[in-house]
Amino acid sequence: MVITNKSVLVLGGWGLVGSAICRKLMEEKPKRIILTSLKESEAKEACETMRREYPKAGKNFFVPWWGNIFVRNEFKDLTREEILNDAAKRSKFLEDVIDELTPPVLERSALYQLINKYRPDIVIDCINSATAIAYQDIFQSSRDVLISLKGDGANLREAVERLLATQYTPQLIRHVQIFYRSMNIAKTGIYVKIGTSGTGGMGLNIPYTHSEEKPSRVLLSKSVVAGAHTMLLFLMGRTPDAPITKEIKPTGAIAWKKIAYGEIAKRGKPIDLVDCAPDNGVELKGKFSIRMKSAAIPTGERLRSVFIDTGENGIFSRGEFEAIATPGQMEFVTPEEIAESVLYEIRGGNTGHDIINALDNATLSPTYRAGFMFQGALEKMKQLEKQHDTNSVAFEMLGPPRLSKLLYEAHLLKKIYGTVPAVLKAPAKRMSQEVTEYLQKDDALRSQIISIGIPILLPNGTTLLRGNEVKIPAYRGINELNITPESIEEWAHAGWIDLRASNMEQWKQRLLEIKKEVELYVANDTSSRNFRTMEYWSNFNDIDAGKIVGWIFTEEEKGKRMKS
Repeated sequence: MVITNKSVLVLGGWGLVGSAICRKLMEEKPKRIILTSLKESEAKEACETMRREYPKAGKNFFVPWWGNIFVRNEFKDLTREEILNDAAKRSKFLEDVIDELTPPVLERSALYQLINKYRPDIVIDCINSATAIAYQDIFQSSRDVLISLKGDGANLREAVERLLATQYTPQLIRHVQIFYRSMNIAKTGIYVKIGTSGTGGMGLNIPYTHSEEKPSRVLLSKSVVAGAHTMLLFLMGRTPDAPITKEIKPTGAIAWKKIAYGEIAKRGKPIDLVDCAPDNGVELKGKFSIRMKSAAIPTGERLRSVFIDTGENGIFSRGEFEAIATPGQMEFVTPEEIAESVLYEIRGGNTGHDIINALDNATLSPTYRAGFMFQGALEKMKQLEKQHDTNSVAFEMLGPPRLSKLLYEAHLLKKIYGTVPAVLKAPAKRMSQEVTEYLQKDDALRSQIISIGIPILLPNGTTLLRGNEVKIPAYRGINELNITPESIEEWAHAGWIDLRASNMEQWKQRLLEIKKEVELYVANDTSSRNFRTMEYWSNFNDIDAGKIVGWIFTEEEKGKRMKS
């Protein structure tokens, strides 16, 4: 993509990598750069720094934005503890993460509002998402629940809700869902993620821990989240209406921002010095207290020393930096090298460092052999169907229920009308009556359908033939749901055989669309351009449920596989 005159959103623009990328972007003359950070002071500082370095860029060229992109917009300036310590806010957070992604959930998210406001052409995501999610520490949340269970259970509800709010998978999935939907709406052209391996490129023998066993489970959680995030981006990269998706995944420590002498801060706070004189030592007997109020006396001074600032990874002493960067340990990569790779990939180059492209080339795709054998497998199944006088339509094991619903509806049209032209000639109202009469007579077919959990909605729209259990609506802990005209429409679409005339009309329209597609684009074309030819559709003298539903999923529901 040409970056010149494009709007670029740099998430984590205050950080080490984000800053290097912003500087590299300036060589390409973009229209505007939106820099974000968690804190207001950081976002504004990043913009002021860039304005000083690039005074000719214009007053409104660098735009600051701040807040937590993983929560709803009203919570974006709150700390995680401020959200989780408040029962009402905690409930809203869980609702946003665990419930379905409805338009209101999407539109109130901070990430959606950010992308929708600025509509960037390019998004470069430098936020260490794996750290943000994994360092919430699901292990400690789990221990809190166990402690509450062993005690009087007074704080059990809060402990359980906190554990639910710490689950990595729902948060990560919702984050990627919102990202995809938001960029799709904004027509973003390319998305580049600066990912992580979680361990700085080291293995399970990594010696750095969080005061736990080696290797650290919290650190490994970071790798788990990072890997899952990559696979979700791999899927996004295979989605036709998503932006071009890339991920650069450094496997080393990233350094550095500056080297200086001064106060040493941890999580933004200076380290106050305390002292414990030898004659005031604590005797080791009885129980050991991890936290004590009077073990040491404040000196009134703060820790000051020479340090190297590695940005989001923290402040290191010379000894710490030398230890982790020595050959055989994490070693390190500079932010400028990362920025170089990011810009080269955006411009259309191939650095060899895009892990999404690497996965594309390393995965085993559908094969010629399998495609060659496909027709033989179908013919064998058709022979067995004929031999045993049965029809193999749907078992509701593959899912979704909509697949079974569509297959059975197409099968019913085949049984009654036989050909596509016959369906197109029949009035929708008469079709509704004839399909209903057929199912009333064919007890075996009706039994098969409802036995796999697919109900049958009769033409009046208020009577349902069903088994004891149904696949739609799905059971999610609540057995009884309110029946409304809207819910009936939703459930009928998702997984009910729908005998109403309106659905018969929809079948007529989609079969007409298929017929037009062949007649308009394929009829006189004998090249390799199209595979759904008249021969593919058996000259419309047959109704092949599998092929038709495949067309519905590909064309009508925009579910086409992007890469083979």
